[in-house]
Amino acid sequence: MQRKAIVIGATGLVGQHLVNQLSEIYDTLIVIARRPPRYINACMRFYQINDFDNLAEVFASVGADQTTDAFTCLGTTKKQAGSDEAFRKVDHDHNVTFAKLCRDKKIENFFLLSSMNADSDSRFLYNRVKAETEQSIIALGFTRLVIFRPSLLLGKHKGRPLESISQKAFKLISPLISESLPLHPISAKRVASFMAMTAHDIYERRKYRTETAPTNTDIIENKQMLAMTRVKR
Repeated sequence: MQRKAIVIGATGLVGQHLVNQLSEIYDTLIVIARRPPRYINACMRFYQINDFDNLAEVFASVGADQTTDAFTCLGTTKKQAGSDEAFRKVDHDHNVTFAKLCRDKKIENFFLLSSMNADSDSRFLYNRVKAETEQSIIALGFTRLVIFRPSLLLGKHKGRPLESISQKAFKLISPLISESLPLHPISAKRVASFMAMTAHDIYERRKYRTETAPTNTDIIENKQMLAMTRVKR
């Protein structure tokens, strides 16, 4: 069976690494983004979208079906978006719209990049919206939903000065901090690798499964991603 995946948020900090990883394990990789991803190869089909309000129109033409795995790394910050409402529109509304479109196509496996601090009771808008997005997508009832909650992401990211400052500070003290700590920052590339590994593991397990799988949601915390992608220095 030909393997197919669809991705939004492919040009972000994690997304740009994820499309590179997925292109190694899928026969067809559908990318919907405002600009082409950094890594492009023969298996990719790029669909440009200028406004995610038009996502349903673009999605209708990409050929996603039940055999497709769906990934979203779409996200922003209030500073980049310009207002609370604009931030919520990107992080919640566009992600949930994408998930609903996938569910309508009977896509079974959905992979969501969230945040370690997702909390519906948080006093911070960012954390609350991340939690609301998780809850809205869980309610759609995918056969397999995997939510990834990384801590501070390490990597070059334009337009996020506070994260850049945090990353520089962390590099100075990182030799003194154990990766066993739950809040330990993680590189975007490691998160992308773990997302791809998880999807591939589900595929391999499904090949040997004879019974119908129950609806299942897995939440992957930062500590697990650090442990499973650790390499010897």
